[in-house]
Amino acid sequence: MNLKVLAAAAALCVSQSFAIIGLGFHYAPGFGTKLKGAPDPAPVATINDPLTGEPATSINFNHGDFSGTMQGFGVKLWVDILPIIDVEATMNIQFGSYDASLWVEDKEIPLEIELGGTPFGKANPKFVAMNGDLSITYPFTMLPIIRPYIGGGVTYYLNTFVLNQGFVSGVVGDVADDLMQIANSEMPTDPAMLEAWQQEQMNRLQDAGEKLKQNVQDKAVDEGLKTSIGGHLLVGMRAKLPIIPVAAYANYKFYFGGDFADEIDFGRHAVEIGVGLAI
Repeated sequence: MNLKVLAAAAALCVSQSFAIIGLGFHYAPGFGTKLKGAPDPAPVATINDPLTGEPATSINFNHGDFSGTMQGFGVKLWVDILPIIDVEATMNIQFGSYDASLWVEDKEIPLEIELGGTPFGKANPKFVAMNGDLSITYPFTMLPIIRPYIGGGVTYYLNTFVLNQGFVSGVVGDVADDLMQIANSEMPTDPAMLEAWQQEQMNRLQDAGEKLKQNVQDKAVDEGLKTSIGGHLLVGMRAKLPIIPVAAYANYKFYFGGDFADEIDFGRHAVEIGVGLAI
């Protein structure tokens, strides 16, 4: 009896343990992406005093930077039934956050925006890189449980814009009229009314800054995603025990091609570490 059990177990272990099709979810950080910051507030609108011609009110803008690892996650579908080659289809999303602020005179208004086409609500601005990969892989099938492979394929990139000075300058719009009215407001000659007038001016400047903030948010939703085509190379492995319909996998990918915002130095390296159902 014991010999039969051992023989059956040995036969099971040396048999191929890979599935026809699998669906997995994975952690997918990206490495090396950098956003060039603009730390010094730069003017996006200046309203001159109509009497002196000198600048009376200004709106400035600046944004921070980030570098290093972008956090990410993804989903993968793979097919092992084809002869000689296997096929993988992967969708990943990676993101890095940065700070951005409007300045009305010397008052800072931190920006929170909502990016259309991404799963994030209103939050600090983010550069979001999404990609769909279609990969052809060549497996090495000499091992019964672990299946190494190499391959490559085409990548479809979808990326958000960067909230920069040019973007904000394009949405000043009717806020400039509000600022003109503030600049043309006459200072009262009665000292008793001066404090109330100054407070009113500050409130109006605050309202103008909030209005511009809303304009930025509205355009951010309409801006959509920038799309482009590139490719990738990969090396990885899957592991699956016999009978059990669960597989683990790990990939390293090097990306090339694609079109990104000028402020973005896109990192070309990513890993995928996940588990899935393998049938």
